[in-house]
Amino acid sequence: MHASTAQSPGRTAPPTRGVVVWLWIVYGFIGAMVLIGGITRLTGSGLSMVDWHPLMGALPPLSEPDWLAVFERYKSSPQYVQVNHWMTLGDFKQIFFWEYFHRLFGRLIGVVFFVPWLYFTLRGQLRGQWAVRAFIAFVLGGLQGLLGWFMVKSGLVDVPAVSHYRLAAHLSLAFFVGAYIVWLALDMRPGGQRPGDRRLRRSGWALIGLLTVQIVYGAFMAGTRAGYMYRTWPDMHGVWVPGDVLAMSPAWLNLFENPDTINFVHRTLAWFVAGFAVWLAIAAFRRADATRHRVAAVLLGGGVLVQFVLGVLTVLYGVPVALGSAHQLGAYALLTAALMVVHGQKAVPPAG
Repeated sequence: MHASTAQSPGRTAPPTRGVVVWLWIVYGFIGAMVLIGGITRLTGSGLSMVDWHPLMGALPPLSEPDWLAVFERYKSSPQYVQVNHWMTLGDFKQIFFWEYFHRLFGRLIGVVFFVPWLYFTLRGQLRGQWAVRAFIAFVLGGLQGLLGWFMVKSGLVDVPAVSHYRLAAHLSLAFFVGAYIVWLALDMRPGGQRPGDRRLRRSGWALIGLLTVQIVYGAFMAGTRAGYMYRTWPDMHGVWVPGDVLAMSPAWLNLFENPDTINFVHRTLAWFVAGFAVWLAIAAFRRADATRHRVAAVLLGGGVLVQFVLGVLTVLYGVPVALGSAHQLGAYALLTAALMVVHGQKAVPPAG
């Protein structure tokens, strides 16, 4: 087909519809992982497993002696010594569940990806550069697991909290893998010839850049616990700019380590993201030449408003688990909508 040939890299025949559906399923699993990761963090469960066995750690403790051994190892961690020294074995099992489930679900994503990838490749439904591009996602997923353990290790030394820099890197890579898979799935979908709109495309990439910064600052908010500081909106306990926003020296350090500044930046960027996304959604909807492009524009405009409201409610209610994790998942969905809008403006030349 002309359009398919024009879009496929190296003129390799495009994958079958089943391959595209599989990629969207993997994308959904990553979204579920983002949600589970948020719950794990907000329930204080992320440091409950003090070791990592990527290949042999799929089974939980199965007997009382096993549980007691795992609990004893946890008792040597800074989190138990400084924070959770009151815990019984029953209390420990509750926080252990979410971290264990988080890691187990990561392994499940690996299986959900690799087994179909191997099947489609052996059957010839996924060939050439398409197969290579898909496998890159699997490699990135493996790196995500390593980065997750690197993050956890930062909270097992002296202070019972993970580095907010490592947390931001871990979350960002998860979003990147999801975005990579979305883009690959969209590239595989045949589409008719269209010129695209360079202005909208550049604006879309600018929005994605702004969203990326906002996502990183969301991780900074979580890692420094800045989200718990001000339970008012739109002001911050009666002021618009916190008095300690430049308390650290040198001044640039405030942008990365001062919870007051991080809070102020995240709240301020939210207004710019919301306004920019609504404008782009309206412009893309007017420019759309296909139903799926109009749907992407609606998802972007509606999604950013929902995400904004979720952020406000998360602050007002003191970052409850349900709202906080939903807000994290909302960022993942919003980035996806922005990518769909940008991809909709991708120029598709005629065949030949």
